[in-house]
Amino acid sequence: MNVTWTISNLDRQVSDGLVTTAHWRVDAVDGEHTAGAYGSVGFTRGDDFIPFEQLTEAQVLAWVKSQLEVEQIEAALAQIIAEQKSPSKIAGVPWASEVSSE
Repeated sequence: MNVTWTISNLDRQVSDGLVTTAHWRVDAVDGEHTAGAYGSVGFTRGDDFIPFEQLTEAQVLAWVKSQLEVEQIEAALAQIIAEQKSPSKIAGVPWASEVSSE
C-alpha cells in the first residue's frame, strides 16, 4: 500500500504570514483500491516562527503529523482497502436483475 500525505491549503494572517490552519489530505493506494482522509490542524505562534515564504510542505506536514495519530489514520485506510478487496457486506435486492414483462 502506497500512502501519500499532502497539504491542500494553508490559512494565514495577512499581517505577518503566521499560518493558523493547515488543511491536510492522506491517500492510500493498493492496486486499483483507494482510500483517503482529510482534515485540518490549527496552530499558534511558537518560538520557531518561520516566515510563510520560507515554509516547505515537508515542514508543515511534520507539524500536522505531530498533532495526529498517524499510525491509526494509516491503519484505518488499510482496513478500508482490505474491505474493498474482500467485502464483508454487500448491498442490493434480489429482484434487480429481473426483467418486467409489462
